[in-house]
Order: sequence, then C-alpha cells, then structure tokens
Amino acid sequence: MSITLVAGLGNPGRDYARTRHNLGWMVVDALACKHGLSWRSNAAFEAEVARWDVPGRPSVWLTKPLTFMNESGRSVGGMARYHKLPVDSVAVVHDDLTIDLGRLKVSVLGSAGGHNGVSSLLEHLGDGFARYRIGIGPKEPPQMDLKDFVLSEFTSEQLATIEHKLDSYVQGLELLIASGPDQAMTLLNRKDPT
Repeated sequence: MSITLVAGLGNPGRDYARTRHNLGWMVVDALACKHGLSWRSNAAFEAEVARWDVPGRPSVWLTKPLTFMNESGRSVGGMARYHKLPVDSVAVVHDDLTIDLGRLKVSVLGSAGGHNGVSSLLEHLGDGFARYRIGIGPKEPPQMDLKDFVLSEFTSEQLATIEHKLDSYVQGLELLIASGPDQAMTLLNRKDPT
C-alpha cells in the first residue's frame, strides 16, 4: 500500500513554532517547501492541507492538524475518512522522546508510548498507520515534567542538529512515501543510517 496521506503533528501558533513537540510540523513543512507546495487552510478538517501531485502515482495529501496535539486524530481521521483512505496509507510524522535527538525510526504497530497525539490517532483512525518517529530525547534534566519538556524550545545547539538533519529527515520521509513502511524500516532503522 502506498502512502497517500502524510500528517505532521504539532501545535498551532507562534508560541509553539520552535518547540520539541512541533518537530513533525517542521519536517512536513520542509517537504512541502522542497517540492514547491502551498498550504491552504481547510476548516472541515481543522488543518492546513497541501496536495502533492507526483507523476505516475496517486496524489499525496500533506496535512498539519490545527486541533492542538491532543486532538490530532480528530483532524487526520476526518480527512482519511473523507478521502476513503485506508489506515495503512497514512503516515504520521512526530517527535519521540524515547529516541535520541538526531535519530529517527519508522514503525507501524504499537502503543502510543505516552505521546498524546499518537493516542488521539489510535482513537480516531485505529492502528496500522506508519509512524515516522524523530528523536528529541533524552529528557534533560531527567526530573523535568514531560509536558514542560516537549512544549519547551530546542536549545540553540539542538536546533542546529535538527537543521543539519532536516534534509535527511525529508529524504527519509520521501522514501517512506515512495516505497512504503517495510523498505523505510529496513533502510532507516539502522543505528547509523547514511
């Protein structure tokens, strides 16, 4: 099954733009920018939406839910149902505290792992969507409240790492879209993907 809907998770508003929880938005924005796609606000899906027409294959919808992280599934689920897209044609790009900063991992099944956006997707969409998980860990300092950590901004050093890796994150996402989760997992889940 090819990927035809890619959702970047984050929170709307300038206050959240550079926070760890908005890494999904950053990567999907970078993909849209690379391919010259324009975002349009769609009230029905409570989202910013862009359409990517790739010659010789189905169009790919990119979306950034505007529902705030904890209600992401409401937006993505509504869009998937409207376009009659099966759950295995959906990919979700999100931050992951269990993965070290600078690394990424692709998976399909499993729990939400404490991620409220993924919990909402499981509730509204069901399991089986591809998860493009980008590391923001470890939590420093360890005693910091989880919510405070994910809603705080990257340090300048961490932001430099993210900016350095952004092209490879986009390339990995393109691979997932073009070749599906199995191949993406094989190539991207190695300890040191090239």
